[in-house]
Amino acid sequence: MLEIVLVLCALGCSLVTWDGVNADGELLKMIPSADGVSFIRLVNGDSECSGRVEVLQRNQWGTVCDHGWDLREADVVCLELGCGLAENALRGAAFGRGSREIWLRHVQCSGHEASLTRCPMVLHSYLTCTHNNDAGVKCSGTLLMPTLSLLSPHTVFSAGESVRFSCTVLLGHHLNDFHLYKRGIATPLVTQRVDSAQTRVELTLSDLETTHQGSYSCLYRIKGSSPSSLLSSPPSNSINITVVELHTPQRWYNTSIEAPTGSVIKGHSFNITCSTEQQYPGGSFQLRLIRSNGTVRQSLPALSPSVTFTFSNAQRSNEGYYYCLYKVQLGGRTFMSRESQPLPISIRDPDPVLSPMVISWLASALTFLVALLLIIIIVARVLCKREKKPSALERETRTCVDNTYVALTIK
Repeated sequence: MLEIVLVLCALGCSLVTWDGVNADGELLKMIPSADGVSFIRLVNGDSECSGRVEVLQRNQWGTVCDHGWDLREADVVCLELGCGLAENALRGAAFGRGSREIWLRHVQCSGHEASLTRCPMVLHSYLTCTHNNDAGVKCSGTLLMPTLSLLSPHTVFSAGESVRFSCTVLLGHHLNDFHLYKRGIATPLVTQRVDSAQTRVELTLSDLETTHQGSYSCLYRIKGSSPSSLLSSPPSNSINITVVELHTPQRWYNTSIEAPTGSVIKGHSFNITCSTEQQYPGGSFQLRLIRSNGTVRQSLPALSPSVTFTFSNAQRSNEGYYYCLYKVQLGGRTFMSRESQPLPISIRDPDPVLSPMVISWLASALTFLVALLLIIIIVARVLCKREKKPSALERETRTCVDNTYVALTIK
């Protein structure tokens, strides 16, 4: 039979190792706590985070038996030494045989202990441990870098949408939580707690705004050698996202000739201008005309924040409601703004005007009448001056005053 004794060391136990017997006659082996000082080391490894496991007891370093040795015990050792997580738990004196005491035998950790000395162990068994059974570990050194991937099928998003990331790590021991960071911001935008063995988590950033545009990475944290300590992994690879927000365009119009508001004189030209506050490369403006018999669309590239649609000869077919919108293609997606407020345009017939022939005839007639009037006035003045008789002159003067066009002489 195996005689199993749990070795429990409370915080702050003595640095002196001693053997004793409790009230039930069980043999207890008290081992120094690792709190504050390291009493465990790795020997003969190819790095400071790999090698044969040795513990300090009675001021002498000794080895650990590999009976029951697996990743749970190896994880505890790696975390206690600040060497990340265990990549391998090695048996059979893989890093060479020790030469002194074998201090720990049949250690049985759960993987969550703060120190190897806190793990239960078998003190006596019929299995023999020699230095051929010296246990070893190979730790990751620093925590492995996680991998960030984009679950959404694109990298360009519209404001208000959500973006889904996946953060994955190869080793999943002692995991506590995952964090999503945006470059330039110290605090995580998304945090997700996980089970200790979970290696992948989905991180969702909702209600995107233009301020969310940028580069993202993730990291994870694991439980350290004490319940309150957490170790952070290196940041993952980066993924860039773009957030598009299109403003509703403004619109106005002008005509080549004065006309009532909302009207254009038939046959004359008019322009409709569409404008937006924000412009993306490769965008275009679309002008939509809704009229009684259907809809007409036309587009112009947005080479500047404003574009002008020109109509050189206004006809009834140009009558209706005009709407502007802005459209752009980014990352394989098409984004369109809201349509502007409607711009009603009506086409009016021009006011009636005289024909050129009538105008020419009226001008000739007016010229003839003016000339005739001048001749009559001149003749009348000459005749008035020739008459000598006062009475006749008075009558002539009265006649001249009363009638501007004809002067009569009474003999």
